[in-house]
Amino acid sequence: MDSLLRSLRPVVRCAVSSLAGVGLALVLAVRPAVAQEAAGVQVRKPRLMLVPEATVNQTSAQQYAQLMKQAAAKGVLNRPPEAVERLRAVAARLIPQGSRFSAEAKGWRWEVNVIDANSVNAFCMPGGKIVVFTGLMNRLRLNDDELAAIVGHEIAHALLEHGRARMSQALLQSVGINFAAAYFGLSGIGASALAQAAEVAITLPYSRGHETDADLVGLELAARAGYDPRAAVEVWRKMAALGGGQPPQFLSTHPGHETRMRAIEEALPRVMPLYEAARRTRIQ
Repeated sequence: MDSLLRSLRPVVRCAVSSLAGVGLALVLAVRPAVAQEAAGVQVRKPRLMLVPEATVNQTSAQQYAQLMKQAAAKGVLNRPPEAVERLRAVAARLIPQGSRFSAEAKGWRWEVNVIDANSVNAFCMPGGKIVVFTGLMNRLRLNDDELAAIVGHEIAHALLEHGRARMSQALLQSVGINFAAAYFGLSGIGASALAQAAEVAITLPYSRGHETDADLVGLELAARAGYDPRAAVEVWRKMAALGGGQPPQFLSTHPGHETRMRAIEEALPRVMPLYEAARRTRIQ
């Protein structure tokens, strides 16, 4: 199973390397703000989009297929069946709610699968490729509202095109570091130090912004699907209890647990009306 988990390398790496043989014009696409409504959260898609969406989705689909093949070969794909049924039922309610944040998502070939492994992990690759590990469901003892909070968060990353933005950032950062190292005549050690500095100064804060936006959009997806968004706070309490200590927040790609729970609690008044409306509709 360790080899399977090691295969979950960031999509960024694969996508950036795949661009080496492709003649692409690096165009800085300024994305419009996501249309806002009176109710719900307010987020924007990242503005830096150098890598074409088709390239991102194709790369993700290839990596996802490879992961599914490896999981099937190890006998851990979509087991146990009750976990698969439960996850797909939750995802089926969440996925249609994403159109407010991405009109393109309606045309994605969504896939929802379970990997039976002890890892506390879940993700949604660009293009709607969802995986949840049984370790997440079992070790956190998630109810359906809590599972919806996590899956909604992961779906939000895809809807907001965070994978595409990270690929674009990695590409731009790589070009910039190589140029700077050549310009200043830095040795290999100097170039490595420059890369580390760039990671702290650029990559990690940018990642935290993605995580915060995904938390907010995930809340709205869950609420619109009729899942109690307040469950997201309990999820992060469980994560904090399971995970123990954290590195200083400025060195972490994720917000601290307390920061995260506070932001979720502040956003709840904007999504609770959506939850109440969805509940009334489901009861009728």
